[in-house]
Amino acid sequence: MRTVIALILLGTLAACTKPEAPAPQPAQEAPQETGLERIPEADPSKYPKMDELAGWKNPQLVVREDGIGLVDLENREVHILTLEQIPAELVSLPESAWPYGRVVLVSQATPPGATEQTKTRLRENRGLLMGTLKALQVRPYAAP
Repeated sequence: MRTVIALILLGTLAACTKPEAPAPQPAQEAPQETGLERIPEADPSKYPKMDELAGWKNPQLVVREDGIGLVDLENREVHILTLEQIPAELVSLPESAWPYGRVVLVSQATPPGATEQTKTRLRENRGLLMGTLKALQVRPYAAP
């Protein structure tokens, strides 16, 4: 008899429990404005061939252990930036700096004899840069 009562109570408790609510679906977010919307989307037909990348005219970013280098195409200087500075720097460039559309050339500066710690830091910086570019809706074009 005790077993029957225990089963009835257990069944009653199970019937009274609230069903799990389905997990809320994330709303489709509209892309945030980045300030780069004025630049047309990337047009791969305008890119130079791989063996002619020295003539690249769009912004160039260099992944470094100490940050991200933005190549000044006029004098070939590299300005070291933090990841947080990348969006503002790219937005500040004139439309004429984007002849291929919203794409940047990304290369990596790996020093000779780099330690595993240096290589890890480079991979971290590259990954963070790629995330930043994706959020800005800027296509990365990887240099060999």
